[in-house]
Amino acid sequence: MSACRDVVIVGGGAIGASAAFHLVADPGFDGAVTVIERDPRHTRSATALSVASIRTQFSQPGNVAMSLHGADVIRRFPQITATEDGPGPDLAFHEAGYLTLAATGAGAETLRANHAVQVASGADVALWSPDDIAAAFPHLRTDDLMLGAYGRSNEGWFDNMGMLSGYRRAARARGATFVPGDVTGLVRDGPRVCGVVLADGSEIAAGAVVNAAGTRAGQVGAMAGLRLPVGPRKRTVFVFDCARSPEGSATVAKGRLPLLVDPSGVYCRPEGRGFVTGAAPDPDPEVAFDDFEPREAEFDDVIWPALAARSEAFEAIRVQARWVGHYEWNAFDQNLLLGAHPDAPGLVSACGLSGHGLQQAPAVGRAVAEIVLYGATRAIDLSDFGVARVDEGRPLTERAVI
Repeated sequence: MSACRDVVIVGGGAIGASAAFHLVADPGFDGAVTVIERDPRHTRSATALSVASIRTQFSQPGNVAMSLHGADVIRRFPQITATEDGPGPDLAFHEAGYLTLAATGAGAETLRANHAVQVASGADVALWSPDDIAAAFPHLRTDDLMLGAYGRSNEGWFDNMGMLSGYRRAARARGATFVPGDVTGLVRDGPRVCGVVLADGSEIAAGAVVNAAGTRAGQVGAMAGLRLPVGPRKRTVFVFDCARSPEGSATVAKGRLPLLVDPSGVYCRPEGRGFVTGAAPDPDPEVAFDDFEPREAEFDDVIWPALAARSEAFEAIRVQARWVGHYEWNAFDQNLLLGAHPDAPGLVSACGLSGHGLQQAPAVGRAVAEIVLYGATRAIDLSDFGVARVDEGRPLTERAVI
C-alpha cells in the first residue's frame, strides 16, 4: 500500500462486504474502509438474486478449498460476525448436499476426475452407482444413469441476505463506511491506482482500491486499462410446487432431498414447501446490465421435460414464481480473478466467479484483506487465480459450472 492506509471497495455485495469485514477485523489494519455500492438496496445484485447454494463439487482444488472454508464460516457465522450488540445472524444452513448425475461415459469420467480432486482437497463427496442413487432417493429414475456424485457434508443452501447483512453490520461496527454511489473513474499516480472518481465528480483517495463490482468489474478494470473479461449472463430461476412432493422420501440426510444436477444441466432443490429450478441457456450470450426479463420458454422447453423424465413426482408441477439474476461471468475460464495486475498496482480485483461467488465470499473477502495488508494470500494459497493469467493466456478452467 501507499502512504495512504485507506481502502476503497467498489461493490457492496457479498464479496465487497466480506472484504470490508476482513480488513477492519484484522489487527494489522489501521486505516479506513469505504464501500461504494451503486445499488444500495441490492434489488438487482447477484447476492440478493442468488439461489444461495454451496458445494465442494468443483474441478479446481482452490475452489474446493474456498467452499470448504465457506461452509465452516456459514456454520459459525453468528460468532464470527458478533458485535457488542450481540451475535450475527444464523444463516440457516440446510446441509442436504448436491447430487450430480452422469448419463454418458464422458460424463462419468468427468465426475471421477473431479472426485479425485475433491477428495484430495478434503471434500466429503461419494461416487454412487445408479443402484446407490435409487436406494437413497427412491423418487428418481436411474435407468439411464452411469454414475452420481453426492456431497455428504459441507453442501446445501443458506440465507444469502443474512450473510450480506451480517458482514455489513459487523464491518460497520468496526468502523467501515458503506455509501451509495457510482464509480465512474480511477485516480492514477503513474501506473498506480490511488483512488476513485464518483459520478458527482468527487474523489476518494486510497492506498488500495478493490474491484468487487460483480458484473461491472470489467468496466472498472477498463478504467485502469486492464482487460477483465467479466460481464453479465442471465439466469432465470423458477419456483414450483408439485402435486406429490418427494421431499422427505430420501433414506439419507434425514429424508431431505439434495440439490439435484441432472445430466441435462437442469438443477432443482427444495425451497420451503416447493422447489427452485433453472438451467444455463444455450446459447448463453452476454446481456445488458438492466436485462432482467425472465426467459419463460426455458421452463416449458427445457426444465420441465428434464424434471418429468427424472422423477414421476415432477410430472405434475406448477410454476409459482420466477426471478432473474445475473452471473458475473468470466468468459476466459469461469474462475475467480484475484489480486493486483503489474500494469495497475493498487487495484485489487476480486471478480469473475461465474455463479459461485456467494458461497466463496468468505474466502475471497479474507484473501482480499491478506493481499491488501500482506501482499499475498495466506490462509489458502490462491496464487493460481491471479488476474494476470488473462493477459498471459493461462486459463484455469473450472469444469464444474452450473
